[in-house]
Amino acid sequence: MATGERVAALLRWPLQARLAALLPDLLVFRKPRGSEPELATSQGVLLGVHVTGFTALMDRFSLSCKSEHDMDKLAHIFSYYISDIVEHVLCFGGDILNITGNVLLALWTVEQNQLSDIITLVAKCSLEIQEKFGIYHTREGQDLQLKIGLSAGRISQIIVGDKQRQYLLVIGQDVDCVQLAQRLAQANEIVLSWNCWKLCEQYMFEVEIMREDEAVKLRDMRIIDPFDFDEHFYKCLDYLPHYRTSADILRTALELGPDSALEQTLRKHIMKNLLKKIDEGQPMEYISELRTVTMVLVSLEFHKTAWVLHLCHLIQEAVLYISTVIEKGGGQLSRIFMFETVSTRELDISALKGCMFLCVFGLPGDKKPDECAHALESSFSIFSFCWENLAETKLVSISIANGPVFCGMVGAVARHEYTVIGPKVSLVTKMITAYPGLVSCDEVTYLRSMLPAYNFKKLPEKMMKNISNPGKMYEYLGHRRCIMFGMRHLARKRSKNHCLLDREKELEAFRVAQQGCLHQKKGQAILYEGGKGYGKSQLLAEINFLAQKEGHRVLPLKLKEADSRQYFYAIQTLMAIFFEIDTCPALARQERLHEQLRGMVEEPLHCLFNDLFFVKFPLSFQVSHMDDLARQKKVKACFFQVLQKAMREAPLIFLIDEAQYMDAASWKFLGMLLSSVPVIMVMTFTPTFTLCGWAQHFLQSPQAILVPVSKLAATSLLRMACWELGVVSIPQELQIYLLHRCFGNPLYCEVLCLDLLTKNILLFHDLQKEEEENSKWETLSEIAVNQLDQLSPEEQLLVKCAAVIGHSFHIDLLEHLLPGWGKNKLLQVLRALVDIHVLRWCNKSQELPAEPILVPSSIEIIEQTKEKRKSDAGCPLRLQEELSLPQTEVLEFGVPLLREAAWELWPKAQQTALHLECACFLRDLACRCGSCHGGDFIPFHRFAVCSTKSSSGTSRFCSYKDTGSILTQVITDKLQLPSPQDCFQFQTKSPRSQEAFTREHCRAEEEFLDQVNRKLAQTSPEKDMLTMKPCHCKEVLKLVLSPLTQHCLFIGETTCAFYYLLEAAAASLDLSDNYMAFFYLRKASRLLGQPSAFSFLKKHKVKICHFEEATFCRLQSEVCFNMGQTTLAKKLARQALRLLKRSFPWTWFGVIFQTFLEKCWRSCSLSQPPDNPSENKKKLAVLQQQVHCLSLLWQLYNLEATASSRKFACLATLMQENSAKEFASEAQVVSTYVALSQFSQNTGDKKKWLYCEQMAIQRSSLCWFSREGLLATAQLIQALAYTKLCLGHLDFSIKLGFQAYEICRHLKKPALEILVLSVLFRSAFLKEKFDLCVHVLESQWALISQGHDVLGLACFYSACLDLLLYGKGWLCRPFGECLHFIQQYEHSCILNSQSNVMLGVHSSLAMWFAQDLQWNLFEHHFSKARQLVKRTNASLFGSHGFVRFLECHLVMLQKMPEGIFMHTPSETHHQTLKYFKEFFSRCVTCPVYHRWVSELKASVMRYGKRESMSLTNLTRPFDSCLTKIWIKGEFLEENNSFEGNLEIQRIVRAADVKENKGDEEIQECVC
Repeated sequence: MATGERVAALLRWPLQARLAALLPDLLVFRKPRGSEPELATSQGVLLGVHVTGFTALMDRFSLSCKSEHDMDKLAHIFSYYISDIVEHVLCFGGDILNITGNVLLALWTVEQNQLSDIITLVAKCSLEIQEKFGIYHTREGQDLQLKIGLSAGRISQIIVGDKQRQYLLVIGQDVDCVQLAQRLAQANEIVLSWNCWKLCEQYMFEVEIMREDEAVKLRDMRIIDPFDFDEHFYKCLDYLPHYRTSADILRTALELGPDSALEQTLRKHIMKNLLKKIDEGQPMEYISELRTVTMVLVSLEFHKTAWVLHLCHLIQEAVLYISTVIEKGGGQLSRIFMFETVSTRELDISALKGCMFLCVFGLPGDKKPDECAHALESSFSIFSFCWENLAETKLVSISIANGPVFCGMVGAVARHEYTVIGPKVSLVTKMITAYPGLVSCDEVTYLRSMLPAYNFKKLPEKMMKNISNPGKMYEYLGHRRCIMFGMRHLARKRSKNHCLLDREKELEAFRVAQQGCLHQKKGQAILYEGGKGYGKSQLLAEINFLAQKEGHRVLPLKLKEADSRQYFYAIQTLMAIFFEIDTCPALARQERLHEQLRGMVEEPLHCLFNDLFFVKFPLSFQVSHMDDLARQKKVKACFFQVLQKAMREAPLIFLIDEAQYMDAASWKFLGMLLSSVPVIMVMTFTPTFTLCGWAQHFLQSPQAILVPVSKLAATSLLRMACWELGVVSIPQELQIYLLHRCFGNPLYCEVLCLDLLTKNILLFHDLQKEEEENSKWETLSEIAVNQLDQLSPEEQLLVKCAAVIGHSFHIDLLEHLLPGWGKNKLLQVLRALVDIHVLRWCNKSQELPAEPILVPSSIEIIEQTKEKRKSDAGCPLRLQEELSLPQTEVLEFGVPLLREAAWELWPKAQQTALHLECACFLRDLACRCGSCHGGDFIPFHRFAVCSTKSSSGTSRFCSYKDTGSILTQVITDKLQLPSPQDCFQFQTKSPRSQEAFTREHCRAEEEFLDQVNRKLAQTSPEKDMLTMKPCHCKEVLKLVLSPLTQHCLFIGETTCAFYYLLEAAAASLDLSDNYMAFFYLRKASRLLGQPSAFSFLKKHKVKICHFEEATFCRLQSEVCFNMGQTTLAKKLARQALRLLKRSFPWTWFGVIFQTFLEKCWRSCSLSQPPDNPSENKKKLAVLQQQVHCLSLLWQLYNLEATASSRKFACLATLMQENSAKEFASEAQVVSTYVALSQFSQNTGDKKKWLYCEQMAIQRSSLCWFSREGLLATAQLIQALAYTKLCLGHLDFSIKLGFQAYEICRHLKKPALEILVLSVLFRSAFLKEKFDLCVHVLESQWALISQGHDVLGLACFYSACLDLLLYGKGWLCRPFGECLHFIQQYEHSCILNSQSNVMLGVHSSLAMWFAQDLQWNLFEHHFSKARQLVKRTNASLFGSHGFVRFLECHLVMLQKMPEGIFMHTPSETHHQTLKYFKEFFSRCVTCPVYHRWVSELKASVMRYGKRESMSLTNLTRPFDSCLTKIWIKGEFLEENNSFEGNLEIQRIVRAADVKENKGDEEIQECVC
């Protein structure tokens, strides 16, 4: 059954049916008697199915299997195989008693006279099972086969336990016989026990007698007429009262009516943690997990003479004790088995009649710290109890193993069981037979228990069947005081090479207490309180070192949890360390203690220490007359006396690690000692533990100081990581990784670094020794699972489902993954998790509103066009609306490690199913937000690739449907190519006069601006929804596209993943996030694989169409352009055009020919559009990408100031214009004309500049009906502001700049907004509104600081330099910050490609250094500016930079002393005038600077007439006309216009004529 169907089926079942599916009919239909143990007998037929080869398969995955993926594969293979067998047995009326590892046991309960018929039925069932499922070939090369045994006769059922928890056992001779038959059978054989053979219709079977009439081997059945097996089958059904009555359900037990008494009875047979999850309504698939657990297998062998009833009472007594002890330690008694001969995967042993108990520590919800120690201590307690209290017990054996296992459901839908599967389960069963009569454990348990080594004894290695490398084994001797006083050493040793990090405060507290104790002669106690892994033990190690270095006597002690249950244990161990008898041999202990006590304690009192220190001093008369209380008081008095005398010789310090485990008597003694003896006590404890009353009294003492141990600072944590990795520094990516996952916890950092090293991610040096030493430490995953199990079952399920979605997630998607959960329940659990900081709301308030408020979005049109899928996608549509809200319903993990650990708990199959659910949920949301009218981020992307996707048939969930976007409808309805007559209508018109053109242009401009004013005046959302509703595509990218790519990759849908990676990259570029676009394109590149050096060998890993490949190249080209990689950007843009069947030439001849074709294109290449609407949309997609590529090309070539580059750029603009006209989208045409207008201005083509601007205004009438049109309008207003600035209409430019800024702010287009602010600053600056300049720059900084926009920062700091030079005292950023930025990014590829901006930057820096008379720095920046001036154009930034460069020339000529330039030749007067001439010839379209440059040129010419004048009389470098222009008078009047500047141009031309004549005269003189 498919996963989704199974989940749905189980959720429809009532609670009682879900419980019944976990239990056999023997329990469901029994009549309880009320007393434990219950014993009942019946007749029946038993079927045992043993899966062979499974243990060998587990061994192939190896016992050291660290990857949960292998464990998941193992569980999937077995569950898939056994489920078919279970369903087959149920179809034949069998009752599945249990599925114990790789053994299935089924029972047919009938009357004695019906046994022969049922044996025939079961034999037929066995033959069919062998025929259909007898052999299963795995990919790992290990075949699974079946061995089947049959038995019939009398069977006893025993129910043991108490009122809370009960267990079912089946015993009897015939139960032993079915196990014997299984053992005698070979692979693919069926064996009948001798009793079964005697009871069956023997003439029906072909058999072979085995082993002196012990069993028979069934070969086949004889079908003799008129026998008909179908008739016999229906006859047998009459003997089975609980056989199914419905064809849909395999068991009648699942169809029973509600019965509260039955439900309560069934609940007793299911583990508590499993019951909690069932009560929460969790699907069975959600219950299965992959986790590390500790298994304890207890084997009790009884004497054969024991009566059955007496045996039941022995098992009952053992069950009550074992379950109590195991639950106290945090474990669960999972199963009980009683067989004379047992052979299963979990219990693969051969023994006498006995009983086995499988206990598991660390199941979901039960994970606790010190799990292995609890398991060992519980096992030893059980071992002692069984030997001492169970009289008929012949042998007690216990084995313990720790490792990763699969914990979950195995079986069919109608009958399944909760079990554990893994190599360690097999190991723990083999250890029972290998080491009988012992408490044995594996090496992992030994290391992780952290118990002293003398509690263990190494066992000899033994061979174990089907286990190639069992590893080292140990016997656990118990926590025996006769051989142990405690751990003298501390948990951690001080590092000799590394100092203690970030613990100055804590060490200072110790020093203060130390001084106080020495001077005041009073005891001092410092208690360090901190969480696990915070470095408390390391702090004690440092204090131990410092104290011993100063000559103090230190008594260190490390406590464990078991120590808290032993009276006076801590003081006993401390005094044993004090007397130095803890490590000496037992024979020398008494003599050593006698020497220590001599002179301090009277000799008759020495015998007081016999029980305490395990010595045998003769009992004195004085002590013999003391009672126990008097002896205890005398012992304490002696200790006080000894310690006071020792303090006179040297200061004494007690170091106690893990003090929360100290017993109450020791706390009481230390409290009295603190108040009477000047001793220093340093303790550490974890705050989560509840301390006893004496401990609380000790903490309240005025001499006790509580010092919290805080997390490590980020810098200290990174230093620690460098030490652990053995490096000097680590890259920024690794720093971010460690900081996000360690949370200042040193243990997390240590384990993470070790994990990186051991997984070969970082290979520096051999760490085998370190790995062995650190294998006892818990991994971060286990620590996180431990924290996860502290949550309630519903909180655990929510965290696990949220982990599948990703780091951040929306409530609706989470609710979709939690079937049966209502909104109120979901919000209640979320609030609880937020309160404990597991999750956090993405908004700053960290609170959820009481009621969700849905603001109506502008996707009402989309709702109308999606009526067909409203019922299927209602929930996703609601998410699309809620994404327009502030982030109140979006959460993220507060602890990423917890998310990763929770995700790893899912089995592989369930992970895939959940990721598929997420992908199906998100697929319809992978489009632009509602305010953008939907649609793909790559226009018409899905229509361009739909044929490829549908034909490939590889996608399981991606359906490429029309989103119903209004933009799509408007454009596709208008996709009618114009006729040839319309094309030449404009071209054939007679040329108009300049005055007519100007009047028409002004009229169109006034009408457009009036329309803009009216639209901006409509502030009501109802009237102007598109303008006022903000864009939320950023949230769509974060919550939909980004996680959708991850889901697709996980489920193996690489084609769909590539599709959404392109969408995510396009969305990132749309949001001006170049680095995230690069990130998504890099992932897409990995999917495609490495490109071949030969084009004919190029073969992608992912099947994609030419359109997607072209789009991929175009997006890469845009990213390269933004990052300054111009050469690669050109190559990729050309490649994209070639794939789009619109090639771009490489040579001049190709340019000429292509230009001719493009000019004739409208008449030569017109064709009727296809009638198919989908074909129209495909053509629109191709045209849109062509326009993008051509726009990139002309921008790239425009960066190069060469004649050839200009020709290529002109061709690209022509091709872009033609493609835009074919596109037939008003918004696209307007955007194209705006771009062409900018290009014409940059190249100095004044006529085409104004013409393109007029055409954009005329075509902008329909641009207010879509968001794309609104963006085009904003671009047009920005272009107008730019034009007015270039022409000198500064006030008008400022007004237009504010209008463009208002629209951009709502559109959330940071790149366009930064450009608008740059133009606005330049207008305000030239108008000398310096206060406005500062506000503009602050707004610009707020935008730039959100990302890493190097070019934006360069423009920002260039403006700051202008303000510093000419701002009359106004300041935005200090000069040092501006200079530091330039020095840091001077060699950046991005800035190297932007000659216009860098010319202004270097010229401004040169002017600053000239002002401070720092001529060497002036030379450095002036030489860089001189190299850049030839590579600039007539753009605003280019003209501005050129003006700054000319100012530098003027300063150099007038103020700089001769011979200053050391590396570059100084400019002459004649060379300077050539630069002025070049400016006027190049910057024709930027007359705003012409008067300024004319004044500068006049100053240069005046300077030429007095070259002989001495320069030493000039004291300041700014006494020239430069100061007069900017400080004493205004540069431009408010009514300056383009026509008003014509007079200035005529003056300049006259000056140029005179200059040319002068040049000719000079040349004649030279000749």
